[in-house]
Amino acid sequence: MRTALDSSVVIQLQRRQPGWEKWRDKLTRAAAEGPLLLCPVVFAECSAGFPSAEITLREFESIQVHFDPISPASAYLAGQTFLRYRREGGPREHLIPDFLIAAHASVQADRLAAIDRGYLRRYFPHLPLLT
Repeated sequence: MRTALDSSVVIQLQRRQPGWEKWRDKLTRAAAEGPLLLCPVVFAECSAGFPSAEITLREFESIQVHFDPISPASAYLAGQTFLRYRREGGPREHLIPDFLIAAHASVQADRLAAIDRGYLRRYFPHLPLLT
């Protein structure tokens, strides 16, 4: 079972925000079931505190979190879903990176570990969420 990670979860863990221990425990169990994956968007959003890409990658790999490039199929799904979102009047609250993260999980993983902000269930209804 491949679990993609959303920035919301990684940042909560990095900053040890309230509830981070529950996420640590959930992700420990998820890692026992299969790989934990970071798409390039999450990697970019969560790398600010590191001095280089190599060190960022090494730090994530040391906790069994693996970088996973976005496939063309995932990028296409993100674009098409974002287009639908905007056509349905979706505000500029969510931008294409949010859709790239969810599309990556939909196509390249089995579930997404995320703090659900509602739009995931609406625009990616078949994506299992670890919340």
